[in-house]
Amino acid sequence: MEMFSTYIIPVIVGICLIVGYIVKNFTSAENKFIPAMVTVLGVALAIWMNWPTITPEIILGGAVSGLASTGMHQMFKQWIDNGGK
Repeated sequence: MEMFSTYIIPVIVGICLIVGYIVKNFTSAENKFIPAMVTVLGVALAIWMNWPTITPEIILGGAVSGLASTGMHQMFKQWIDNGGK
């Protein structure tokens, strides 16, 4: 688990979390496509933030950050649904 914390970029997680929330609640996109969308968005943001230096670590960091936003959304959703217990 410590390996993943090395690659998580908080700014990208936040942006992907917001975009994923907007897509889920304000569009007709199917929920099964949202993780793929935020993963691609995370990679694009990581590349944009580190341009012109692009390494596999940058791409991995963007992908992990995008997917982490999906996991964070699910964690908060379950916490709220269970009354914060």
